[in-house]
Amino acid sequence: MIQHSVIFSLKHAPGSMLELAFFEAVRQLATIPGVGQLSCLRQISAKNQFAFGLSMVFASQDEYDQYNQHPLHQAFVEQHWINEVTEFMEIDFQPMD
Repeated sequence: MIQHSVIFSLKHAPGSMLELAFFEAVRQLATIPGVGQLSCLRQISAKNQFAFGLSMVFASQDEYDQYNQHPLHQAFVEQHWINEVTEFMEIDFQPMD
């Protein structure tokens, strides 16, 4: 299992239509085969500079690789991520046991 997480900030004003549209596009990623438990998260801690988080689970490395190469994911990155995200950190975890 792989827990794929990204923390990030957007160019958009909080609560704006552009912010809402970004997260609508994110939710479409859940239609890609292998994507499980997609969560859109709002940061509430003052301990870091990021405003949002995304999290999803993949059953295997193969499913994660297929997600990264899927045309819907690649289109999302080109159309939204590159143009709307100001900074981010990607974190991928596997269980230790």
